[in-house]
Amino acid sequence: MNDLSGGPTEGKRVALFIRALKGNGAERSMVNLARALAECGIAVDLLLAEATGEFLSEIPASVRLIELKRSSAVRALPLLITRPRDLLGLLLLLIVPHSPKPIGAIPGLVEYLRTERPTTLLSALDYANVAAIIAAGIAPTGTRAVISQRNHFSTEMASRQAWRAGYAQSVFHRLYSRADRIVAVSKSVADDIAQACDLPRDQVVTIYNAVAGPVLDAKATEPLDHPWFAPGAPPVVLGVGKLKPQKDFPTLLRAFAALRREREARLIILGEGPDRAELEALARELGVASDVAFPGFVANPFPYMAHAGLFVLSSTFEGLPGVLIQALACGCPVISTDCPGGSAEILENGRYGALTPVGDVGALADAMKATLDAPLDRDILRQRGNFFSPERAVEGYLYVLLGTKLSHIPSALQTG
Repeated sequence: MNDLSGGPTEGKRVALFIRALKGNGAERSMVNLARALAECGIAVDLLLAEATGEFLSEIPASVRLIELKRSSAVRALPLLITRPRDLLGLLLLLIVPHSPKPIGAIPGLVEYLRTERPTTLLSALDYANVAAIIAAGIAPTGTRAVISQRNHFSTEMASRQAWRAGYAQSVFHRLYSRADRIVAVSKSVADDIAQACDLPRDQVVTIYNAVAGPVLDAKATEPLDHPWFAPGAPPVVLGVGKLKPQKDFPTLLRAFAALRREREARLIILGEGPDRAELEALARELGVASDVAFPGFVANPFPYMAHAGLFVLSSTFEGLPGVLIQALACGCPVISTDCPGGSAEILENGRYGALTPVGDVGALADAMKATLDAPLDRDILRQRGNFFSPERAVEGYLYVLLGTKLSHIPSALQTG
């Protein structure tokens, strides 16, 4: 591990590495962080294995975007053979079919580290974390390797095939122990990754994502052209997320169908993903298709949150669900499953919104009805959402990435 003494930010460069900028929570958080660090006068490079995704247009001019050169797994092998301690990484390349983009970016990442020599490299998401640690070991330039754990690790591993989960856990245990620091997005995630990978607990630090802020506030006030939000219309229940099993939208649909038998309401689920056809079919099967809409990915979901009667997170596990914080910051009443991850931390164990057991349709339907009938004050909800501010997040990252504390953090820091 590399040491880092405290000091001013002048002359220090931070590199942020993620696969791409698709419209998901981790990608949004990395763009927010890049913007916030740049606002503090820090040189920031945003490294991508592929320069694609919905958030590309949101990268500010103050952040340098770099698409790393990619190679096939086979072409990356000579680099790893020169590093005996990276033989496990070599095995990873051989065993993972269709080598994920971050793994193929290892040679390009090594070249970048040797050329630019940033003070710290921060990566996010599993394969990017693996690639970052391997690359930092191959190019011993003194760059500190900090990785970001975004999801509840043990639950995520349990959702995979048994042989893949066992192998992956071995890889992560061996490689993560070589990180200079691990940033977890919630205390629950921090405790879990330390225990699951047998890491010293003080190697893992919790920094909540920068979610609320002036950009979100401004975007929430933009016009919303949707007939379901007309004055006097039934309340809209909102879900937001990738249409995949982790988000458990089938439970939300079934709970909505139960709610619909009790009162008028409509459901909008924003997001795209592999489960779309299955969810649309389930809505038809439940007899609620006329009251359910799937608009797909929406670049600005905040007006929906600001006007919805209720936001529901139905996930089976999370890290720190940004959409839950965003809904709070927009003043929207919320409900979440009490899933592994940061939901209970965000809601302070039910103080700011009901928590229901994962997969419990009846409990979720009851909580939805109760919240629509007696919602919490929207100003109180906004105050809770604004706790997860860019100022608080950037303070933590400045210390972890650069060993620096700024006497003044610009009030203009933006996120959204």
